[in-house]
Amino acid sequence: MADGTGYEQGLCFAVLGPVRARRGGEVLHTGSPQQRALLAALLLRGGRTATASELVDALWGEEPPPAALAALRTYASRLRKSFGPDADVLVSESGGYAIRVRPGCLDIDRAESLAGQADKARAAGDRARARELVGEALAVWDGEPLASVPGPYADTQRARLEEWRLSLIETRLDLDLEVGCHAEAVSELTGLTAAYPLRERLRELLMLALYRCGRQAEALAVYADTRRLLADELGVDPRPELSELQQRILHADAELTLQLGPDDQFATGPAFIRPAQLPATISDFTGRGALVAELNEQLAAAEARIMAVSAVAGIGGVGKTTLAVHVAHAARHHFPDGQLYVDLQGAGPVPADPEAVLGSFLRALGIPDTGIPNGLQERSALFRSTLDGRRVLTVLDNARDAAQIRPLLPGTDGCAALVTSRARMVDLAGAHLVDLDVMSPDEALVLFTRIVGAERVGAERDAAMDVVAACGFLPLAIRIAASRLASRRTWTVSVLARKLADERRRLDELRAGDLAVKASFELGYGQLEDDQARAFRLLGLADGPDISLHAAAALLGMDAEDAEELLESLVDTSLLESAAPGRYRYHDLVRLYARSCAERDERPAEHDAALSRLLDFYLATAGSVYVLARPGDQLLTHLTPTAHPGLAFADAAEAGDWLFAEAACLLACARQHADPSGSARDALPRAVDLLLAAKDLSESGADARQYEQAALALLAAAREAGDNRAEGRARTVLAHVHSWAGRFDQSDEEAERAVLLGRSCQDPVPCCHASNARGIIALYQHRHEDAETHLGRALEYFRADGNRPGEASALSNLSRVHVDSGRVETGIELAEQSVAIYRTGEATWRLANGLYAAGIALTRAGRFDEALRRFNEAIPIFHDNRQRLWEGLTLFRIAELHLAARRPAQAASHAEQALALLRGLGGGWRRGNVLTVLGRSLDALGQPGRAHACWREALAIYEELGSPEAAEVRRLLTVVAAA
Repeated sequence: MADGTGYEQGLCFAVLGPVRARRGGEVLHTGSPQQRALLAALLLRGGRTATASELVDALWGEEPPPAALAALRTYASRLRKSFGPDADVLVSESGGYAIRVRPGCLDIDRAESLAGQADKARAAGDRARARELVGEALAVWDGEPLASVPGPYADTQRARLEEWRLSLIETRLDLDLEVGCHAEAVSELTGLTAAYPLRERLRELLMLALYRCGRQAEALAVYADTRRLLADELGVDPRPELSELQQRILHADAELTLQLGPDDQFATGPAFIRPAQLPATISDFTGRGALVAELNEQLAAAEARIMAVSAVAGIGGVGKTTLAVHVAHAARHHFPDGQLYVDLQGAGPVPADPEAVLGSFLRALGIPDTGIPNGLQERSALFRSTLDGRRVLTVLDNARDAAQIRPLLPGTDGCAALVTSRARMVDLAGAHLVDLDVMSPDEALVLFTRIVGAERVGAERDAAMDVVAACGFLPLAIRIAASRLASRRTWTVSVLARKLADERRRLDELRAGDLAVKASFELGYGQLEDDQARAFRLLGLADGPDISLHAAAALLGMDAEDAEELLESLVDTSLLESAAPGRYRYHDLVRLYARSCAERDERPAEHDAALSRLLDFYLATAGSVYVLARPGDQLLTHLTPTAHPGLAFADAAEAGDWLFAEAACLLACARQHADPSGSARDALPRAVDLLLAAKDLSESGADARQYEQAALALLAAAREAGDNRAEGRARTVLAHVHSWAGRFDQSDEEAERAVLLGRSCQDPVPCCHASNARGIIALYQHRHEDAETHLGRALEYFRADGNRPGEASALSNLSRVHVDSGRVETGIELAEQSVAIYRTGEATWRLANGLYAAGIALTRAGRFDEALRRFNEAIPIFHDNRQRLWEGLTLFRIAELHLAARRPAQAASHAEQALALLRGLGGGWRRGNVLTVLGRSLDALGQPGRAHACWREALAIYEELGSPEAAEVRRLLTVVAAA
């Protein structure tokens, strides 16, 4: 009952559940059901007096007992006694009774207050706050209102309060759809429509939620099912609102994708999170007055309901990013719903993937991971839908070309995009193009002066002008040169000018664009101390968007404390940027220059040694993460030894945080070593091992694509190098990747080759893990004899290796084979053996895999309560360890359980939750499985139209994959059609 308001300090009452009175944390005794009926009747009158005859009617109706009045007085007396020092709240007056409750001390009053606040927030356009308040109001309920209270009055009030609760739920669900949580809403609405089949508003919300999830056929099937049900049960047609929605869905009405209420009253309100991602603007921004005004005018036009796109083009170092960020900050008031920013790394070797960028944008806008679909087109569509009705500025910095940014454009009036690129976006339709040239001499001198200081520059104005001219009037070049001078108080401006003049051959080429920057880099680089210069060169070798302090320390062969001091000194020179506390990055031009310096001034052996140290750091640390997630697993003993010890973590949660935070850099490092030439060949086995140790990045789904690309590159490198051991392990990794993507034939082919290579090299890693993978693939493909053979071998390999967690994994998979081939009891025994092994060691999330297998086996045995306990123990473990795919699969198995237990409403709800979690994960085969179970559940609920739509989608998936499950789905469709 606690809601944080402090009401529990005195006497308080509850009717939205069992009728109770409590003082502080003590529940007071309120007597018999009839006595609680009197208490409820008085509480629900809001302090008004009820006459004795009214109370008799409320408690006993038309046939009260002869001693009703005497009983009433007895009940009132006993209630007063139970209230103790607060007995005076129950008063006798005018021959009747009343309870005078202090404000906030009756649960229904608090619920009404929260609902009223929600109405006001919604009217003001604050949909997120309204949704939160309605949720708080619903949380006040504690089960069935007036539970177990007898009497006609209680019956009437119970129906009224239940209707109010349903109305609040509908309001909350309506708000869910307005803020883009349609995937989550489908699950709840599926259950509610099963519980209240004739409630048309719920059907309407379900249709809209399904449509916004891209499930148009199901949305239309809901209407067909509703129309049939109403005709059969009531002899009426659906209400006009439902029929109108059906027509709008048929015609793909664009307004249905809007995140607005029916009257558009929320167009100016925030949907949920307001992102504020703009980097800090620099305090010494100089010049560009005309361009700033021009761009501000374009962005302001978006406020007048025009989607504005401005593209700023120019050579590297000309100040595109600085200008864009400055303008974006100045225009923030035009975009009250937030600002998004991304560096698209268009000038680098690996530009940012638009699909990954959209994922980060959607998360920043408040879309949960479960609501983010897989695929570029789906994410782009959701991004535009989420921004519809909002005013958000998107800064797309350092784009490679128009193709990269098209999916990232908002596409809606009121929003704007500001793009920077070295390329002129002539093929970006409707964009306002701006060409950014170098600074004027006066602007360049002002910038130089602001960094160096007016006193020093004023005394040598001509020399200062020589410096900015030597820098080609490029802002980045000027900033670097000025930073060098500012950090050396003994230098004069003339000294700097002479140093630039000494580079006569390069200065002759300053008009050739980026070479001006190179000349300035030469100046800055030439003035670095030896240790700074070495760090500058070597840091440029690492791929990845940035680098952490500990990774940089490893690459440089230093301890973290000394490395931080050195890196911060490079930040002070403007040659290195501090991306965030403990993380560093290069401007793309500076990185290219740093690499050229490394090639020119560093021995190749030192290149390889630096990258080898970085690879060692990632491998050792990923190995620590792996062990914390799987204590007792022997993989770590088979990984290539490293010279670096790696980071140590306090617990598995901290280790997991590191792994997912470093994913992009770690995978870039692995892929960077897919080069069999020279001494880099020695790093290849460690790069493959890094993927083995970081396999959770693939299984979680978040970085699956980058993980797969690295695996493919390393496999090709291993084959070219003739390294059978590395090839076997790379194929083991790819077998795992293909399996989770639902590409079972490819997975089995890779696993088969991996096992052969493992045997030839006497490498237990592919023998164990690839044999296990072959077994589970054979199970999926209903080849039970093959599955048992492969898993038996895997079991032997794991046991020979002393790998108890691996043994548990093979046993849980073998349990599935026994269950699927009709040996349910032995299947249960094998699953319980797996769980027992996991429990004997330190508890990790792999225990949930054993519980999952046990739940499947117990479900097949009809031991539903035991199975549900196993599944319910597994779900929070998977969730806490970011194993979204496994969490979704467990929800699917719970749906199967409820269906087998003849609880179709709960089955449908859990199947919908599984679909929401598995969006973009697990491949089409697993989605087909969930859709099949969902269809069975809906058919059992009397919704054959929607069931048919689910099965049609499942059949299309199975036929495309050539899966044998297609035959059963065809049978289901035939049966429904015949019925």
